[in-house]
Amino acid sequence: MAWGYARAADQLGVDLIQNCEVLDFIQQGEKVVGVKTSRGDIYSDKLGLAVAGNTSRLTSKLGLQLPIESHVLQAFVTEPYKPIINGVVTYGGSGHFYISQSNKGGLVFGGDIDGYNSYAQRGNLPIFEDVIAAGLSIMPSLSRVKLLRNWGGIMDMSMDGSPIIDKGPIDGLYLNTGWCYGGFKATPASGWCFAHTIANDQAHTLNKAYTLDRFNQGYTIDEKGAGPYPKAH
Repeated sequence: MAWGYARAADQLGVDLIQNCEVLDFIQQGEKVVGVKTSRGDIYSDKLGLAVAGNTSRLTSKLGLQLPIESHVLQAFVTEPYKPIINGVVTYGGSGHFYISQSNKGGLVFGGDIDGYNSYAQRGNLPIFEDVIAAGLSIMPSLSRVKLLRNWGGIMDMSMDGSPIIDKGPIDGLYLNTGWCYGGFKATPASGWCFAHTIANDQAHTLNKAYTLDRFNQGYTIDEKGAGPYPKAH
């Protein structure tokens, strides 16, 4: 799917530069005017930051501390099996759990984030045990499957479980972060809102509540009333 988005963007005239690490920001006075990268400097009147779990790492170079934490979210896939799941099964009882089956037959599943902040794209065994326990509680037959591999991605967990799509506190900077577990699935809608915000210097109707300032003002979007704990949302 990522390549599908990339090809569509390329057809619309977007320049995609691979293997190009952002090292720092270029500032003129109080405004961000570009980025220093491993392949040279890139200048722009407006800069959109949408880098998921590495958001806090980059904003720290500007002296900004955002109300997000970076956590590892693991995913697992089994050996191929005949079709047994024709959709997505989720469980939100004692813990997070989801499972689906790929076109190749592998069972793809995952659950909670790891219990501590990290930028490392690898997980730990305690969370694996928790995820398996949650899975077995709804599908005991999973005890007989064979695990093929696992991997980890860095989640940008906001303090109220909702994203931040807003102008940054520094002129020229725009933020799209704090998507927690759902960033990839929300890409089309968040991209639309983010593009509108950047182009018009004001939020779209759909994202006007997802401001950075809501944490200072006390207007957090807390559907469960669980408090400022990333894992609780």
